[in-house]
Amino acid sequence: MRVLVFTAMWPTPERPEFGSFVRSQVDSLRDYGVSVELLVLDGRWRKLIYPKGVAQLRRRLAETPVDLVHAHYSYVGAVARTQWRVPIVLTYHGDDLLGTPDSDGKYSRASKVIAAGGSVLGQFVDSIIVQNVDMARRFRRQDVHVIPHEVDLDLFQPVDRNVARAQLGLDADRPYVLFAASPYVPRKNFPLAERAVELIRGQMPEVELVVVHQDPQPKLALYMSACDVLAFPSRQEGSPNIIKQAMACNLPMVASPVGDIPELIGATDGCHVAEPDAEEYARLLLSELQQRRRTDGRQAMAHLTPQRVAARVVDVYEQTLRARDGRRGWLASPRVAR
Repeated sequence: MRVLVFTAMWPTPERPEFGSFVRSQVDSLRDYGVSVELLVLDGRWRKLIYPKGVAQLRRRLAETPVDLVHAHYSYVGAVARTQWRVPIVLTYHGDDLLGTPDSDGKYSRASKVIAAGGSVLGQFVDSIIVQNVDMARRFRRQDVHVIPHEVDLDLFQPVDRNVARAQLGLDADRPYVLFAASPYVPRKNFPLAERAVELIRGQMPEVELVVVHQDPQPKLALYMSACDVLAFPSRQEGSPNIIKQAMACNLPMVASPVGDIPELIGATDGCHVAEPDAEEYARLLLSELQQRRRTDGRQAMAHLTPQRVAARVVDVYEQTLRARDGRRGWLASPRVAR
């Protein structure tokens, strides 16, 4: 099977974190035995890459025959659907279907229109993958596949806290709260994390808030082992990779009840779901800072290994091809042994 992964997000030397989850899935699909081609839309002016992408896609399909196109995010899915020769699998990641809240937690008219457009687009692609059950409910079709992104348990694994701190140049004894997202994205709600840490300083003056958002994945994994607790007060998510990665590193956390976070955290001791209130966040974060414990969250991520997620994505590919061509199995290559 030959698949063209079509995306506008892909890591670069300048931004190693940008689209790292798409690259991770491409790697897992290749390891699983799928022949993956890649088409990345990029350019200085983000709004122009999509109309240009129509021609780029047509050229690529003319040059390289593929069995299907797997598009990531609704904008790219819309570009992919400008052709009908090859079936489209579209993965929605969150705000492309749910909308993007501003710093007050409100959704602008433009954001609502984009979200509604994403929902309509879903009626015209061959298969849909979403990150959580709430996203699946946005479609008037039953064949929507809930497949959260994988977590690399080889990369994101517990490291001795003192070893991780020494490698990062952090103080061995200082309490650290990790905020692993861009502080400039309103829906990530960085001001709440700042306010919560300010409140903690009343009882623990030495506490420090560590912000990580542009570092490569191996360094992010080290920070998750070095810090004492993660603050994740996001206003809206699909299936946040940061939560899964922190769970894999056994890092305690306080996170908002958005996306599939309640399901991911489950009943894991040291992991708390809390409404985005600074005082409540401060109380729970302080509790974890005082205990300085690790969790057993890693074992809850076993169902999201790259191999298992790749198998589920490949099942979607197979279903899509059978529905399009009326044939069973893969089209041009033998089925990969599982």
